[in-house]
Order: sequence, then structure tokens, then C-alpha cells
Amino acid sequence: MNWLFSADGMRQLAGDIALRTLHKYLTGQVLAALLLTVAVFAFVVLLLNVLKDVLPLVFGGHVSLWLVLKAIGLLLPFAVVYALPMGFITATLLVFGRFSADQELTAARAGGVSLLSLISPVLLLSLFCCGLSAWFNLDLGPRSRVAFIELKYELLGNLANAQVPEGQFIYDFPGYIFYTDKNRDGDMHGIEIWRLNGATNKGAFIWASQGRFKPERALNQLAIDLTDARVIQLNQHGNTIRYFKWISYNLSSNLLARPVIKPKISDMMFTQLREEMRGLERLDFSDPANAAASLQRMNLSLGTNASPEQTTALVQQAEKYRRKAMEEVRVTMHFEAAFSFACFAFVLVGIPLGIRVHRRETNIGIFIALLLVGIYYGFIMLGNSLSGHPELYPHLIVWIPNFIFQAIGAALLWRANRGI
Repeated sequence: MNWLFSADGMRQLAGDIALRTLHKYLTGQVLAALLLTVAVFAFVVLLLNVLKDVLPLVFGGHVSLWLVLKAIGLLLPFAVVYALPMGFITATLLVFGRFSADQELTAARAGGVSLLSLISPVLLLSLFCCGLSAWFNLDLGPRSRVAFIELKYELLGNLANAQVPEGQFIYDFPGYIFYTDKNRDGDMHGIEIWRLNGATNKGAFIWASQGRFKPERALNQLAIDLTDARVIQLNQHGNTIRYFKWISYNLSSNLLARPVIKPKISDMMFTQLREEMRGLERLDFSDPANAAASLQRMNLSLGTNASPEQTTALVQQAEKYRRKAMEEVRVTMHFEAAFSFACFAFVLVGIPLGIRVHRRETNIGIFIALLLVGIYYGFIMLGNSLSGHPELYPHLIVWIPNFIFQAIGAALLWRANRGI
């Protein structure tokens, strides 16, 4: 207790209080800037990834505000995947640039505080953001992306309901002519459908008192539920009439995009990617008992009268597709894992660069941040573009920017800590 009230004890206590004050101040500044920059970058990513799909539906006036907000909310985690690292490097450049320009760093050093001890809470914050980024990269982002695609197909189906005008003949369904007396937000009355055998020859006529479209993505069709329907089959030997209280009828439609039965590899969660990799590894084209199923897995089939040469060529082609698909899955897995450490790599580079720039202007910090992000993403794009060449190990290329940024950042921090 006597030591606490001694001169050395009072100085150490004062130094600890000052250091905690500096830690609180810097962490608060970085956190505030981080929230702002992440919000800005997430908004930009949303503009590029959401509004291009939702905006046409909004202009059509057939999508409610709630569905639009739900679509944006579903794609927000996917946007945060990219916005969080970009926001972190921008925040560190801006905060430490101002911190150095205002001579606050010089004052801290004059008080005996080293740069490494000063930035330790910011480094811990970056590690926390790495964990958060891993959650978004490996699970929440891909899951939300797939949910958004599901919602988009539902919106397209609802739009197809509303865009069928009443009192007009519709030729948008290949092989059919469609007509409805009334259409009240998708609830149609007085429906007439002509099914064509050729360009003009009518093969059947369907009449129903009521009906409503519903999307069938797995069939790449619109299914219409008909109530009190009459189906008249037209043929040369006489017409056949059948009555249905309720019937669901499938119509080929050019209003729906290609169906999504299984998520794309780039939209899979990390656990789904591992399952996909295991499934590809288990394929065996040499085993006659499993060859047919393995070929079907690669969307290939062997004819019943195929020659041995054709069989060998098809097996070689299937093996080539399998290796390419495995490398694509492997690159995506490594990308999701490597990108989770981007925040730590960016903060190691951003802090010393912000100090060296020594400027208060926001434009300079944003320009440097975008330049570094462009370099980082250049390696990511290179790895993805080489996914069809397993011999080049593209799954390792996506790790290169982390190693480069962390090595350069550590060297710059060491020099900045020594005042070089």
C-alpha cells in the first residue's frame, strides 16, 4: 500500500490510466469509422447484387414493400462478407491518418507509450472481426444468398400472376394460347387455354371458372391451379370432354429463369462444400456396378450400344469433369476460409500506412483502401479463374494476399514502432 502512494507507484498508475484512456479513445474511433464504412460499402454491394434483380419487379408495381425489404435483408449478410474487410482497412487508414496528422501519436510516444501497446485493442478487434467474417463467409452469407434466390423465383412467379392482362390473348407460353376474363391480383376468372399441336393446330381446349398461377422451379414451368375445369380433347374421331372440380396444369413459361434445384458451388456453405467434395471423391467410373450412377452424377450417360472406344472416351471425359469440379469446390472452400482472415491482414497494413500518409483528408484514405482491396481481390480472381487447372494449385493462390499483406504489414509496423 505504501508503494502505491510512492512517486513510482503514482507515475505507473497514471500511466496505466492514460494508456487505458488512449485504448478506449482509439478503439472507439476505429469502431465508429468501421460501422460507417461497412454500412457504405454494404450499400454499394447491395446496389450491385440486389437492386438489379428487384428493381424491375418494383417498377412493375406488383411487389409489396415488405417483399422488397425481405429480399434486401436476405442479401445483406452476403454483402457484409465483402463490406467488412473493405470497411476495416478504410477505418484504420482514416483513424490513424488523423491520429498521426494531429500529432496525437507523437504525444503518446512522448509519454512513453509504444505503437504496439497502443494498437493492441485494434488488433484484438480485427481478430474478433475475423471470427465474425468467418461466420458470414462459411455459413450465413451463402445461406442468405440461396434464400434470396428462392425468394426471387417466388417474386417472379407472383409477377407472372399479375402480368397476365385480362381480356387479351397471351402467347407467352410456348405451345399454348391463354385468355382470362378477369385478373384480380393473380386471382383469375373465366380462363381459356388452347393447347397447340403445331404452330396453329389446336390439340385441346381448357375452360375453367377460376385459376391462379404458381411457380414450379423444379420443372421450369408455371403450374396453374384450375377450379371447375372442362378439358376438351380435339381429334378427328370426335371430341372428348372431361370435367374436373380441381386440376393443376403445367405450362411451359418464358417468364421464369432457369430453375435452381441445388445451390451453385459459389453459393454453398462450407459444410455443403465438404459434402460435395466427398460425393465427387466417391465417384468410381471403372466399377461397372457404379459406373451408370457416377456418370449420371456428372450429367453424362452411356448408350446401350456404345462401343468400347466410346465407353473409354466417355469415362475419360467424366474423369476430367470430376477433377475440374473437385478443384472448383476446393478453391471455393479455401477462398471462404482465407477471406475470413482478411480483416487481420488489412489492419496490419492499414495502421502503418495511415501513419505514413499522415493526412487528415478522407479522400486519400479511401483511395489507398480501394487500391489495396483491388490488389487483394486480384489474387482471389486469379485463383478462381484458374480453378480449371488443378496443376497450378489455384486453391493455394487465394491464400497469397493474406501472407503478403501480413508480412508487409508486420514489417511496416516494426519500422513504425521504432520511428523509422
